[in-house]
Amino acid sequence: MLEIGTGTGYSGALLAIRAGASGRVTSVDISEDLVGWATRLHQRRGVTTITCHTADGLNGYPPHAPYQRIAAWCAPPRLPRAWVEQLTPDGRIVACLPIAEQPCTTLIATITLSAGQPHVETVTFGGYAQSTATAVDDALTLPGRWVDHHTGHPQPAWVSIGWREHDDPHHTGARAALNLLRRPGHTETYQRAPLDWLSWTAYSVIVGGSQRSFVALDDGRRGIGHTTASTAAIILADGTILADTADSPSLAALRTWLNHWEQAGRPGPDWFGISLVPNEEDELPGWDLQITAG
Repeated sequence: MLEIGTGTGYSGALLAIRAGASGRVTSVDISEDLVGWATRLHQRRGVTTITCHTADGLNGYPPHAPYQRIAAWCAPPRLPRAWVEQLTPDGRIVACLPIAEQPCTTLIATITLSAGQPHVETVTFGGYAQSTATAVDDALTLPGRWVDHHTGHPQPAWVSIGWREHDDPHHTGARAALNLLRRPGHTETYQRAPLDWLSWTAYSVIVGGSQRSFVALDDGRRGIGHTTASTAAIILADGTILADTADSPSLAALRTWLNHWEQAGRPGPDWFGISLVPNEEDELPGWDLQITAG
């Protein structure tokens, strides 16, 4: 088995128990410190069926391939081709994959092979921190990719916009949208709170399209909604809605999205259509996880 994301070593120890005396677990992490710490813990506790290595898990770990199982405790940009190539024909991958090019917008997929091609067997709501090319102290406060503007004062805040291709190189539109939401002119409470945040996160990808934005505010609260360079509206996980004005076009769009979500019955993971679409991007060839309305 291949574990991508050694962390503290705890999950690797559990996997070693699951694999049994004849099983072997290979654990890789980008952080040399975490790998060293986990290795020492395993040695102290007499766990001999796991080895930890410093490596970029997006490349898998060819020296010990092939693997019957691959589990990743991080969110790569897509399903890497390397993982599929290092899987046995009857193997299985469990991975957290993005469903939009925005942070915190993922599903956890169980993937199997059919005629050498990956297929999604099941999905569930959830997610992990984004994978990074180098070790970082904090992968949660400021995600490593798909953040279009951020500020550190007075506290960290950032925005990820679906319309980044239409913004200018200086991210002027993203900056303006974040500023509108940091100092909103209108606040209201969603009348059907509490939200099913995980359902809303996935559904908003479908209904929001390129106008969907994900925002993290100075106080740590996070929201999803509609933004442009001149209007903005989001709903936070606690049901608070923030907008630039009471008659904001973005607020009208957000209300429409929420109404469609409610009409769909706040769908669970089985409601969505799921597919893996090949993407041969040079930096990380593989497959994008895409969702459609069920």
